[in-house]
Amino acid sequence: MPRPAGDLFADDTAGGGAAQEPGLQAPLAERLRPQTLDDVLGQAKLLGPEGTLTRIKRAVLAGGTLPSLIFWGPPGTGKTTLARLVSQLAGGQGRFVALSALTSGVKDLKAEFEAARRAQGASIRTILFVDEIHRFNKAQLDSFLPVMEDGTIILIGATTENPSFELNAALLSRCEVLILEPLDGEALTVLVGRAVDALGKSDLVGEDVRAMIAARADGDGRRAVALTEAAIAGQPDSEAAYTLDAVADRLGAVLARYDKNRDGHYDLISALHKSVRGSDPDAALYWFARMLEGGEDPLFLARRLIRMASEDIGMADPEALQVTVAAREAYRTLGSPEGELALAQAVVHVATAPKSNALYTAYKAARGLAKSEGSLAPPSEILNAPTALMKSIGRGAGYIYDHDAPEAFSGQHYFPDGMDRQTFYQPVERGFERDIAKRLRYWQSLREKRAQERGSAPSETGE
Repeated sequence: MPRPAGDLFADDTAGGGAAQEPGLQAPLAERLRPQTLDDVLGQAKLLGPEGTLTRIKRAVLAGGTLPSLIFWGPPGTGKTTLARLVSQLAGGQGRFVALSALTSGVKDLKAEFEAARRAQGASIRTILFVDEIHRFNKAQLDSFLPVMEDGTIILIGATTENPSFELNAALLSRCEVLILEPLDGEALTVLVGRAVDALGKSDLVGEDVRAMIAARADGDGRRAVALTEAAIAGQPDSEAAYTLDAVADRLGAVLARYDKNRDGHYDLISALHKSVRGSDPDAALYWFARMLEGGEDPLFLARRLIRMASEDIGMADPEALQVTVAAREAYRTLGSPEGELALAQAVVHVATAPKSNALYTAYKAARGLAKSEGSLAPPSEILNAPTALMKSIGRGAGYIYDHDAPEAFSGQHYFPDGMDRQTFYQPVERGFERDIAKRLRYWQSLREKRAQERGSAPSETGE
């Protein structure tokens, strides 16, 4: 029975060479697995006319060598399937071996490397596929380097985690990293249709039901097949069994893909932060809700909102910090789900507040100068002198109490002796910072005036 061309979704690690025709008793996902690269749906960036895998295929068929590859993508996007299909490009001169880093150790790697050396002696290249390769430790990853370097193996790794963080730089330098995207709605709908056909229900399942199942798959081809089987298989051949409501009831609630400790976590908090910075409350609320629905700790979101209030708003709206801190305390008091509304209020407040990073920029500049200038002492005139000895050595001499100065501003020099006055904080002309900018300009004019007064009346300075 010919296998229908499906999408990329299987991440199993069974060994073997070229794809084998699955039997009728094989799982549905296995029966739908593509047999050639041309059968694959989706991943246009890799498999389109100018895609990376298309380029590699052309090069190998023209006599070139298959390079070592790392497939990086979320679950259900076809890392294992692609590895097997790509390995077929080596033809009769290649052997495909699959391992999982979850169940393999140093002993298994050594055995495979030795087998690969024997095969190399017979002019057969070994393509070693390692699923979940990021699970190996540094020493295990380092062990691949010599056998890749001398051509003993061609490595194809699969990972759901960012290779930049999880894999050794030396290993990455010997591989091409190929990024797999979640499957789009069109590809998933076609895949669901093929699963429906394979189950013999083509005439009973409408396009609306297929689209709904595809949407619930959330970019995951394996999930699309599993959902189709759960909703369709074993149901009676009656139209009532395949209405949109009936199928939705069988599928239950949608579980969004989200990993609180991995890339999904950082990608979504980045989206939330940038939506706030971009003054888009609707997008900000969406990403906030996505993270909550994914099981994110609301107090983590509260902490990040507090950070946004200072980093992206600062003195343009000083109340933003108060609102975010209050929202955190409200959540601590109420818990979920009631307290989440207070956090949503904070999201809208920071998203709609006037924006300024003047405080953030000023703080970074001040820290940079503090690190580079060492332990410079404050001017002696602004030091306290609580004892007679301290007064006798000049501490506090010449200090002007600002409240006694005209307009409560003395214009004294508060930076270390020998250091010119610095300007770190430069408020923008937005929100409350407009008033601050006006105030600072006024104080600068008074500072210049006081300097002229001190310069024109030296006797008043004790000189």
